[in-house]
Amino acid sequence: MNPAYLAFEGDRRIAAGSLAEVARAAKQLLDRSKDAAILVFNDQTSTLVDIDFRGSIDDVLARLPKPERPADADAPPAPRGPGRPRLGVVAREITLLPRHWDWLAQQKGGASVAIRKLVDEARRSSGDRDRTRLSQDAAYRFMTTMAGNRPHYEDAIRALFAHDRRRFATLIADWPADIRDHAMKLAYGDQAD
Repeated sequence: MNPAYLAFEGDRRIAAGSLAEVARAAKQLLDRSKDAAILVFNDQTSTLVDIDFRGSIDDVLARLPKPERPADADAPPAPRGPGRPRLGVVAREITLLPRHWDWLAQQKGGASVAIRKLVDEARRSSGDRDRTRLSQDAAYRFMTTMAGNRPHYEDAIRALFAHDRRRFATLIADWPADIRDHAMKLAYGDQAD
């Protein structure tokens, strides 16, 4: 699934959708208003996307950055050998202390099975915590870029990381609607759209 993108011109959200859709809308606005300042965000992470808006719309679309891929996507394919490639099993190196290897060697099914079970259990037990952290990080990045000079910004950041939703909402209530609504969506999953 490709992440969605958002474009803001000043305080106003001007587009949302695929990177091509957002770039097209942003370019059309720039063609009408040469002094527009547009920022494009990855909607999941709030990282800024650098788009070269020179030339025609087709030129802009041809130069769009490739969709984001996992960090290890450029790694060379692992040599075929034992394992279950059809299931997506990937061989990689991990480093453990001798006592860890000793414990793993004693586990039913061997080290790989034991490690997969440990990872699955950790994912289950920390899933909500991980999602909350990722949401807070995305909201923080967005707010820093779009609202870093707004009233109550620092207190809103403190409320965000203190998990104080009511205080957060109160502190950002007077911000421009598109910025406020998107910050709430990132932080708490509210769908203002």
